[in-house]
Formats: sequence, structure tokens, C-alpha cells
Amino acid sequence: MRKDSRLSRVLHVLVHLESYGKPATSEVLAKMLNTNPVVVRRTMALLKAKGYVTSLKGHNGGWSLATPLSNITLFDIHEALGESSVFAIGLTDEHNNCPIEMAVNEAISDVLTEAESLLLQRFKTITLAQLAKGFGV
Repeated sequence: MRKDSRLSRVLHVLVHLESYGKPATSEVLAKMLNTNPVVVRRTMALLKAKGYVTSLKGHNGGWSLATPLSNITLFDIHEALGESSVFAIGLTDEHNNCPIEMAVNEAISDVLTEAESLLLQRFKTITLAQLAKGFGV
């Protein structure tokens, strides 16, 4: 099962942008993340729509923070990315009529829902400034 690392990668980029000193191009960010600039632009567009970053086109253009890191939480970024679940595990629906599958899904669903709720509540208390603080940003 493949892990979704978009949240940690975006957090990485945003903390870097705080100390970069000038707009960072999609190409620079893509090199940092070892990905394609198109992927960076698509992801950053989601953050731009929420007002967390801004972009300038042309010479000396690129991505910059539009909101101080102290005003952005992990939850804000999770939500901006459109993440539906923080867990890669899920329920099976291959045997909908099987009473054992229904019982297992019910038990797993309750636990996952409770764990996700707790995690997202904690995300709301951690700002990106707190992340950056550990790196002298």
C-alpha cells in the first residue's frame, strides 16, 4: 500500500518558503521534493485558493507565503489538500451481505473514526510556526 506523503511534503515546502527570502519557482520546489513541477503547481494551487500562498508569473516570479506560518495549522493544510482520510487503511465492501464482514467493518469504522477525530483535533493545535521554530526559521 502506497503512503500519501502530500501533507508532509507541503509542510516541508511552506517552512522553506518562510526562510527562502524570495519567491520560489515550481522548478526549485520540484527539485527539493524530487517531483515534477506540474505536481508542485497543482498542489500549490490548492493552497493559493485558501489564501496561504501567492504566486507571481514571469522573471523573479514564483511561490511565496501569503499568510504567516503562525496563522496556519496542520489541519488547515490537511483540509486545503482535500484529504478525505488521514489513514491509508479502510473497510472492505466485497461481501456486503456477510454478517462477519459487516461486524468487522463496524468495529474498524468506529475505531478509525475516533482515531481520526483525535488526530485532526491535535492538528488544529499545531501551527507551522511551531514546526519552523525547531529549524531557526
